[in-house]
Amino acid sequence: MSRRAAREEAFKVIFQIDLGKTPWKEALLRNLKESSLSEAGQSFLKQLVEGTMTHLAEIDAEITKYAQDWKLDRMLSTDRNILRLALYELKFQNEIPVGATVNEAVELAKIYGDDDSARFINGILGNVIRSSGRAKEEMLEDT
Repeated sequence: MSRRAAREEAFKVIFQIDLGKTPWKEALLRNLKESSLSEAGQSFLKQLVEGTMTHLAEIDAEITKYAQDWKLDRMLSTDRNILRLALYELKFQNEIPVGATVNEAVELAKIYGDDDSARFINGILGNVIRSSGRAKEEMLEDT
């Protein structure tokens, strides 16, 4: 199963929900029906979208906290939704390594964002991770 493909699909669904104001369950079901992901990939996609949308208020508050001088509604919609997905993973999917989450978010930003998106997203996620101490915990587990 390609988690990268599932993340990309999850980003597209969350983006569609945000811009189209489509109910999230409807957008997710439509994507799952049209998806060529494996069963495991679809399960991961569902988990990402459902988790992000369930915790959206908390995630948005976290983004606002770390995106100094940037209001959530003034961010590029691609950046905002990539950050939402990545923050869901960082806060609620502890089995996923921090580095994998950040790398995948930056790669999505390079594909879908503008010239500054990857750096912007990497900076915000770096601040979140440093603040949480999670990166240090993972480094200690590896030793």
